[in-house]
Amino acid sequence: QVQLVESGGDLVQAGGSLRLSCAASGIIFNIHNMAWYRQAPGKQRELVAGITILGSRNYVDSVRGRFTISRDNAKNTVYLQMNSLKPEDTAVYYCHAGRVAGTRSYDYWGQGTQVTVSS
Repeated sequence: QVQLVESGGDLVQAGGSLRLSCAASGIIFNIHNMAWYRQAPGKQRELVAGITILGSRNYVDSVRGRFTISRDNAKNTVYLQMNSLKPEDTAVYYCHAGRVAGTRSYDYWGQGTQVTVSS
């Protein structure tokens, strides 16, 4: 059974920092690309940051320079370090694991962790 368990969400003041973690089980972690998505109330879920199996990173423009995604394959965990937080970063943050094998794609989601940034 695949599980992605996020943690680290909290209420923080603008300008503060948080570190989200996502612990994976039930998958071969180091062959999955990992990503963080977020969904704010009334908005669509958006990709925040991704990291490939080779360690290449990408970010949505609104967080580039403030957020850092990283992975620890030995711990089957992906992290999102969030600095200089803004009220517009308020959302539920979801961890995603994915890979493509031939014509099949595999996608797994965590349950989400709430991040609230007060002004």
